[in-house]
Amino acid sequence: MSEYQFYDFRAIDRALTRAEMAELRSISTRAVITSTSFTNHYEWGDLKADPLKLLGQYFDAFLYVANWGTREFYLRLPQELVDYKAFRAMLPGEAAYVRKAGNSVIVAFENQSEDDDWEDGTGWMGSLMSLRSDLLRGDFRCLYLGWLLCAQNEEFGEDEREPAVPAGLGELSAPLHSLIEFLGIDEDLVEVAAASAPLIAGPDQKELAAWIQSLPEEEKNNLLVVAVAEPGERWRNELLRRFEQQKHATHPLRTRSNLSAHCRRSSETGSYP
Repeated sequence: MSEYQFYDFRAIDRALTRAEMAELRSISTRAVITSTSFTNHYEWGDLKADPLKLLGQYFDAFLYVANWGTREFYLRLPQELVDYKAFRAMLPGEAAYVRKAGNSVIVAFENQSEDDDWEDGTGWMGSLMSLRSDLLRGDFRCLYLGWLLCAQNEEFGEDEREPAVPAGLGELSAPLHSLIEFLGIDEDLVEVAAASAPLIAGPDQKELAAWIQSLPEEEKNNLLVVAVAEPGERWRNELLRRFEQQKHATHPLRTRSNLSAHCRRSSETGSYP
């Protein structure tokens, strides 16, 4: 079987300029390039650039698939809109990690599958890229799944405690199911870990109104100006992230060995918590 590598880059917050598209064309004459994407596959040879440098300079998401089992997915987020310390606390491993890059934060998911069945990378990006918006809204479920991947790979000691379990882990969205499938995360392990609070469909309007009323008058006026002047949803995502942080519920933390033991027992009995 010949070698196969698939690269898929996406710009989300802004479109590429003509000059940037020309710069990307100089890297590859056969890539499919649009104002929001750069995709290419190789059966022989390789991309003539560092993909993570391309991510940092032009794009907000990057996905890589190779037929020897490598699967990688990266998200770039504005540093001012995320809590880097909170991200870092949830992803201290190797298969899933977070790092700073300039004014951005990179969230990385990487795994190596030994399964001989492989498929090309077409379609995966479309099913995963909305996880970036989830993170900007304060939905950390994909980060917790990354921690589970590291635990599955036995990157932690048996006494390593899990991060705070995000609400809604038992009610996963389609993109989260795609992340589990893409990375090969054990679904039994996810079910065992999903003893968390149910996902609430959007913020409670009375609680949100009370929280906004509690803000200083000057800050409320600034929020209104930003809401009118700033395009897109960055201001809304930041506001919701701050609100959710205020009301985030704690959860008794389990160790990696606790989860593994529950997973083994549940697999034997066919029942999950």
